[in-house]
Amino acid sequence: MDGGQALGERLARHDEQALEEAYVAFGPSLLAYLRRFVGPDEAEDVLQKTFLDAWRSAGRFRSGERFSSWLFTIAHHRAVDALRARRSQVVDVDTIRELMGEDGRETVERYADAAEVRAGLEELPEHERQVLLLAYFGGLSQREIAHRLDVPLGTVKARAARGTRRLRGLVLSVDWDRGEGA
Repeated sequence: MDGGQALGERLARHDEQALEEAYVAFGPSLLAYLRRFVGPDEAEDVLQKTFLDAWRSAGRFRSGERFSSWLFTIAHHRAVDALRARRSQVVDVDTIRELMGEDGRETVERYADAAEVRAGLEELPEHERQVLLLAYFGGLSQREIAHRLDVPLGTVKARAARGTRRLRGLVLSVDWDRGEGA
């Protein structure tokens, strides 16, 4: 999947549909990221500023650059701006430290990876996505998934194996596009 890369390249050409698709694909992950730092009340506003900045600076996106990291970097800068604007309020030092990391890139990369996994999950067939979501996000065993979905245990195992393999290929293709393939 070079969906993120292709999306970034389309956005760089000011394709409005690409902006909408980026919002759908990465908006929930960006919002979760922003809520951790600016809080739930301000996160939506910062998210909107992030996508506005992404649109305004779309021409700066370069082919070969990781699109999700580019978006999360913009969100990171908008979150820092929002925290700086709170000069009259006390901002928790630990929150700032976590947001900044060594140089801010560590946190951005972690969230970008998670966003790519979520986007990859959306590319999977429904039956494989459902098994992986129940296993990894629902914390269910394969036996519990088989019971919940009313399918044989072997079917769950096969779907999990195929889905994991397919997801790995989708996520790794993004890394290969950046020259970082494993």
